[in-house]
Amino acid sequence: MKNFYALTLFPEMIDETLSHSILGRARREGLISIEAVNIRDFSNNKHLQVDDYPYGGGAGMVMQPQPIYDAYQSIAEKAKKARVLYMSPQGRPFTQRVAEELAKEESLVFLCGHYEGVDERVLEEIVTDEISLGDFVLTGGELAAITMIDAVSRLVPGVLGKEASFEDESFSQGLLEYPQYTRPPVFMEREVPQVLLSGHHGNVDQWRREQALLRTAQKRPDLLKAAELSKEDIAFLQKKSIWE
Repeated sequence: MKNFYALTLFPEMIDETLSHSILGRARREGLISIEAVNIRDFSNNKHLQVDDYPYGGGAGMVMQPQPIYDAYQSIAEKAKKARVLYMSPQGRPFTQRVAEELAKEESLVFLCGHYEGVDERVLEEIVTDEISLGDFVLTGGELAAITMIDAVSRLVPGVLGKEASFEDESFSQGLLEYPQYTRPPVFMEREVPQVLLSGHHGNVDQWRREQALLRTAQKRPDLLKAAELSKEDIAFLQKKSIWE
């Protein structure tokens, strides 16, 4: 079982969002476990305050170290050797490769910050990785944690049902995914490509690979530089005047 722990001020965001669809079923079947720990429960303040003004002045509030540390200690025994991820725009960019790396871990702890940030001392004490979803700022770390839990969970065996469900998806091989079609065969005078109706699996696989290459070249050419390309891939791109 893959175990996820979220240290958060809003546990209902984590629990409610991840109780539906594929991840909800995976939780019920015991493939993944998600526990949201309310940081506010560990406040020593009678008003359950977990933030204070920043030393040195400045706008906003900073989350205090003690409630976060105690919240982490409450699950530290269960999450031995777990990587502790802090959701931060200053962190390492989250990619499919990072998701695959994290999927190898038995347990992951997500620290969801708020306000102007988190006291640096508790980050130094418990955090092993800072992770960023992108060059933008959210109001809190919960949405980032939810996104990462979803991306990692779907790589856990059994969650998607078939391993092939994610093997051909965007980024899984360094390329964007090929276009998908279903019934009806004609919609708004647009026809499904005949190769997909041919029943010839070899031709279908070749078409899909070529479409993935074209889409990546057109929409995310930066990905081609790091993608694992065969001689056939390069020859196809050169034929399309895409590869020098």
